Amino acid sequence: MTTVQTTAPPPPPALRPAVVARAGLYGVLGLNAGVVTVFFVQAGFGSNALILLGRLTGLYAALLMAFQLLLVARLPWLDRRIGMDRLTSWHRRVGFGLLWTLLGHAVFITFGYAELSAMDPVDQLVDLAGTVEGVLRAIVALGLILVVGTVSARLARRRLAYETWHFVHLYTYVAVVLAFTHQVAVGSTFTASAAATAYWYTLWGAALASVAVGRLVLPVRRNLRHRLRVAAVVPESDTVVSVHITGRDLDRLPARAGQFFLWRFLTRDRWWQANPFSLSAAPDGRTLRLTAKTAGDGTAALRHLKAGTRVFAEGPYGAFTTLHRTRPGTLLVAGGVGITPIRALVEELDGHAVLIHRVAGVEDAVLHDELRELARTRDIELHLVTGPATPDRLAPPELARLVPDVAERDVFVCGPPGMTAAVLRTLRALGVPRKQIHFERFSLAG
Repeated sequence: MTTVQTTAPPPPPALRPAVVARAGLYGVLGLNAGVVTVFFVQAGFGSNALILLGRLTGLYAALLMAFQLLLVARLPWLDRRIGMDRLTSWHRRVGFGLLWTLLGHAVFITFGYAELSAMDPVDQLVDLAGTVEGVLRAIVALGLILVVGTVSARLARRRLAYETWHFVHLYTYVAVVLAFTHQVAVGSTFTASAAATAYWYTLWGAALASVAVGRLVLPVRRNLRHRLRVAAVVPESDTVVSVHITGRDLDRLPARAGQFFLWRFLTRDRWWQANPFSLSAAPDGRTLRLTAKTAGDGTAALRHLKAGTRVFAEGPYGAFTTLHRTRPGTLLVAGGVGITPIRALVEELDGHAVLIHRVAGVEDAVLHDELRELARTRDIELHLVTGPATPDRLAPPELARLVPDVAERDVFVCGPPGMTAAVLRTLRALGVPRKQIHFERFSLAG
C-alpha cells in the first residue's frame, strides 16, 4: 500500500545519541574512580593491608552508590538517549556490584582491626559498632542494601507486586543517607584535605539533586503546568481501550512519538497505582492518547474512567523514537497491542517504511483502520500477519520475503517478550546491524 512519496529524512548524526550518552556515563564513572583513587593514595597507608583494602572498597562503594542514584534519576537527557529499560538494567547490575563491594568493605575492615587487636572478628565488629561513631549506621545501611538486593533477585522480583517491591526499594534512600553520615564520621579520605571534602560533598550533592530533579521536581512542575484530565474513553475492541488526555500548553510538553508515561488516574481507588502506557498517537500539542489492553484489574479500570478525571503523568520516558534512526528506510514490527508506540512512530517517519503487525487473528488487530489510512496517505507498506505463535511467521525466510532489503533499514520492534525475542533472533540471522535495531522493554524498577 504505497501512495505518496515524502521527503527524505535528514542524514543521521555522525555520533549516535546512545553512543554519546553511554560514553558520557562510562567517562563520568571512570574519571571519578580515578579521583577517588588519588584521594585514597594521598590519605596515606598507615594501616595493615586488610584495613587498606577495606578503606578502598568503602570508597568505591560510596562512588557506586552515588552512580546508582544517577542511573535512576530519570533525567530527560539520559532517558531519551539510552532509555529507562537499559538504565534500569545497568542500575540492577551496578547494584549487585555495590552489594559485594559493601560486603568486602565490612569484612576487610572487621578482620583488619581484629588482626591488630587480637579480638574475634564478631567481637571486633560489635566493639566497632559500640565505640566508633557512624559504624552502627553503616551496619544498618548494609542490612538495608542486603534486603533490597534480596528482593531484587529475579526469583523474588517475579513474586512481588510492583507496589510492594517499590516500597521496599525506597529503603535504599535511607541506606544512602546512613552511608553518607558514616563516611563523614569516620572516613579518613573524606577529611584528608579540603579538596577531598569538597569533592565528596559535591559528588553526593549532585547525585541527590539529580534524583530530586528527575523524580520529583520535573514531574510536579509539568503536572502543575499542564493540568491533565481525561477527555474521552473510547473502546477499540472488547479488550482494548483508548484514553484521550487533554490539558494546558501541551505544545510545551517535550513528548515524542514512541515514548511512554507513567500514568496515575486520580480516582479514589487507583490514585496510588502507576502504569506505563505508550502514546498511541504522535503528540499534536492539543491532546495525548494512550491505548491499553484491559488485562488486569488496573488496566480494566481504564474502561470506566470518567471524562474530567484528573491525571498525574510522569514522563515522557523512553528512547524508542526517531532520534535514533540511522538509515533512510524503516521496518516496524509490532505484536498485538505493541502496535501502540509503532502507530505513533508512523506519524513522525519520513522515507519509505514497511509496517508488519503480528496478531493471532484479525479481531486482535487494534487500530488497524488508522494504520490503513496512514498507509494510504504515506509511503508505507502495511502487512497484517495472522495465525498462532507456531510456526513462526516472522522467521528469517518469511521476513526476508516480506522485506528483502531488511539489512538496509532501521528496525523498530515492539511486542510481547517472546515475540520480541524471536524477531531479534531473526534480525540477527538476516545480518541486520545491531545499531539499526531499536526496541524497548517497559520497566518501573528503580
